[in-house]
Amino acid sequence: MTRFINYITEDPFIATFIIAAVGVMLLLVLMRILKKTLGRYVKDDDNWYRTRKAVNVFGFLLIAIFLAVLYSDMLGGITVVLGVASAGIAFSLREVIASIAGWLTILVGGMFGTGDRVRLGGVTGDVIDIGVLRTTIMETGDWVDADLYNGRIVKIANSFVFTSPVYNYSTDFPFLWDEITLPIKFGSDYTFTREMIRSTAEREIGMYREETEEYWNRMVRKFIIEDAKTDPMVTLSVNDNWVEFTLRYVVDYKSRRKTKDILFTSILEQIEANPGKTSLTSASFELASLPRVDVQLYQKDKN
Repeated sequence: MTRFINYITEDPFIATFIIAAVGVMLLLVLMRILKKTLGRYVKDDDNWYRTRKAVNVFGFLLIAIFLAVLYSDMLGGITVVLGVASAGIAFSLREVIASIAGWLTILVGGMFGTGDRVRLGGVTGDVIDIGVLRTTIMETGDWVDADLYNGRIVKIANSFVFTSPVYNYSTDFPFLWDEITLPIKFGSDYTFTREMIRSTAEREIGMYREETEEYWNRMVRKFIIEDAKTDPMVTLSVNDNWVEFTLRYVVDYKSRRKTKDILFTSILEQIEANPGKTSLTSASFELASLPRVDVQLYQKDKN
């Protein structure tokens, strides 16, 4: 045992390595204890997420400083080695480096944050974690025909911010324009139908008006953008089968399906309550005539 201790103490590299390993382990244990202690007092989920992230960043920063101080005498040699191997390291770790750069871009540029609904690399969902290398998303849609969770968690490398567009549904303007269309029968009272659809929208989703106007005014001041109207708008178009009314309205980005259900239900009740003024229709096909067909039957000879 004494010989082993003397061997360790006589070799500075081994002694330094053991000190580094023990020091890193102690710091990791302290981080774990600190997170458990803070978890007893931080009850809000959002605050707890941010606290946990802050402890992790602070702990790994301390580990980096500790190792830098411990190996300060060897930094000169390490610098030379890294300088020679930098090209190979940069090539082999290009995805990792790009992901770290993407992480910094996300944090500094404010492209999105946790809780935002985004579309990244073809995946749509809510951001539930932003790591150094990957962003984690609770996916919506896909086989679920709506903006609802499908239960699948997707991890995407942060390097995507340099290669693909980032769609954010909730940062500066947490609302979306949506539309529903209604096929109305020819001969209906179009003025009554238009007003009925508009008043229904005002009644059911009018609570968004002041809030959407406030957010849009901020957008106009921040960006060079048209001062668009956020009030419900009804337009009419005609095709071969029916008169089509389209209701365009602003809705909270998480409430599209619920809002469509409310609007369709209310509008259908209004239409059925006024059968003499308006009614829905559907495509119909009339068979005018058939060409003459001659049919001849042949009896098979039994012999």
